[in-house]
Amino acid sequence: MSKQLIKLYQPACNPCTMVSNFLNDQGIEHNSIDVTENPDVAAQYGIMSTPVTILLDEGVEIQRSNGFNPPELEEMVEKLKS
Repeated sequence: MSKQLIKLYQPACNPCTMVSNFLNDQGIEHNSIDVTENPDVAAQYGIMSTPVTILLDEGVEIQRSNGFNPPELEEMVEKLKS
């Protein structure tokens, strides 16, 4: 499995769109999960607000970014590539 980036979002969430645009501009593949359609996943990760971007390594969370935080997202992208 190795490293994987997931973004948990809600429709009509401007910061969620900003995270998506940031990751797409970086050419980063990620899984987007709509927490309104997947409340079980939101509960699994303890999501209280969106967006939340999570970096997993072998299925284990190694870093989390809440909201649109470019420095944190950049750090996660670097870890994903390493």
